[in-house]
Amino acid sequence: MFDCKKGRNFAACRRVQMKLHTELSDFKTLNHGSSHRSPQPQAKRARTANQRIPKWAYLLFILLAGFVTYRILQHRATEVTATQPAPRPATVAKVITKDVPLYLDEIGTCAAYETVQVQAQVSGVIMERHFQDGSDVKKGDLLFTIDPRPYKAALDQAKAQAALDQVTLKRQEDLRARKVIAQQDYDIALANAQKSQAATEAAQVNYDYCFIKSPIIGRIGLRNVDVGNLVGPSTGALVTIQGLDPIYTDFTVAENDLPLVRKYLGGPNVKVETYLADGSITPRTGDLYFIDNAVQPGSGTVKARGVMPNPDRALWPSEFVRVRFILDTLKDATLVPSQAVQVSQSGPFVFVVKADNTVELRPVTPGQRQHGDLTVIESGVKPDETVVVTGQLALAPGSKIAPQPYAPKTPATPDGAAGSKSAMSNE
Repeated sequence: MFDCKKGRNFAACRRVQMKLHTELSDFKTLNHGSSHRSPQPQAKRARTANQRIPKWAYLLFILLAGFVTYRILQHRATEVTATQPAPRPATVAKVITKDVPLYLDEIGTCAAYETVQVQAQVSGVIMERHFQDGSDVKKGDLLFTIDPRPYKAALDQAKAQAALDQVTLKRQEDLRARKVIAQQDYDIALANAQKSQAATEAAQVNYDYCFIKSPIIGRIGLRNVDVGNLVGPSTGALVTIQGLDPIYTDFTVAENDLPLVRKYLGGPNVKVETYLADGSITPRTGDLYFIDNAVQPGSGTVKARGVMPNPDRALWPSEFVRVRFILDTLKDATLVPSQAVQVSQSGPFVFVVKADNTVELRPVTPGQRQHGDLTVIESGVKPDETVVVTGQLALAPGSKIAPQPYAPKTPATPDGAAGSKSAMSNE
C-alpha cells in the first residue's frame, strides 16, 4: 500500500485515499442492491393478483357515469329551456277565397222617387180634411173636400140643358124625316145637343175637382191650409206627397275614377249599394239609374243616381247616406281578416304560422276591404295558409305562438277602409 507519510506531498496523497474510499463505497452499494432486487417482481405480482377489480365494480362505474352524464344534459336542457321565451298567445285565422265586389265608396243623399205638390183646381172653401199629416197614402185616397154645392148646381143645370137639347134633336130628326123642316134647323139642333153634352162633362169635371185625391202612393207631408180656407188654382200647394218606395240615391264620382267607371259601365255587375253610417239598416242594393254626361267644372265630379227598393221607408229624402258603387265582381279573391295586415317601414306584411307554430314575416300587397272585416290580398299569401290576426306586437320572425281561433265580428254595414274610395286597379 502506498505510504503517505513517507511521501513529500501529503495533500496529494490524501486526495488519492479519499478517491479509493469513494469507489469502495460505491461497489458495496451496488452489491447490496443486486442482492435485494430479485425478490421484488415476485412480491409485486402477488400484490397485483390480490388487488384485481371485480366485474360488478366496472358495471357500477358505467351506471354512475351514465347517471352523471344524464343529469348534466338534463341540467343544460333546463337552462336552455329557461332562457327561451314562452309561446306568445295569438289569434289566428285561415286564408280564404271567395267572390267579392270591386267598388268605389262615395257619400250621397236620398231623393224621393216621386214628388207631387197637391193644388186646388177649382176655387172654393175647404170643407173637410181626410188625412193625418205624415201618414202614408195610396193612389186615389181622398185628401180635401172643397165646397161642392156651386159645382153640383152647375152640373145639374148642364145635365138639364143637355136633356132638353136631346129632346129637341129627336124632334128635329122626325120632322126632317118627313121633310117638313129645313136642313139648317136640324143642324142647329144637333150642334146644341153636342154643346150641352160638352158643358155637362165640363161641369162634371169641375164637380170632381171639389174632391182632391192623392195622385200617387207615398207619404204625405205637413199641410199648408186648414179647413175653412178659400183656395183656388192660384193658391200654392195645399200639401206635398213624396213617393219613398223605391227611392233614389244621388252621389258623385270623382274625375280621377272615370276611366275605371267607363271600363265597367254598362256591365251586368254594375250595382249601387246604399247604407247608413251607423249601420242601423240593412244595405239596399239597386241599379244605376243615371250618370251625367259632363264633369262639373267647380268640383271635378260627375253626377250619378241609383234607384233601390225601400219597402220599410227606412231611407228618407235628403238624408245623407254612404254609397258603394259596385263596378264588377272579383272571382276567387284571396282574403284575410283586416287586423292581420300590419305596416312596417318596409311596407304591409302579415305573420304566417308554420307547422311548428313559429311565425314567418311575409310581405303582402293588400287590396280593398270587404264586408265582414276582410281585406283582399293581391299577393303574398296562399289559400288555406294560417295568419296571425291579433298579438303581432309581441312577435318577431321565428317566434313561437300559442294559437287561438279568431272569432270575426259581422258588421251590419260594409267596411270601407281609409283609402278604399278608389277601387283596385285590375288593368
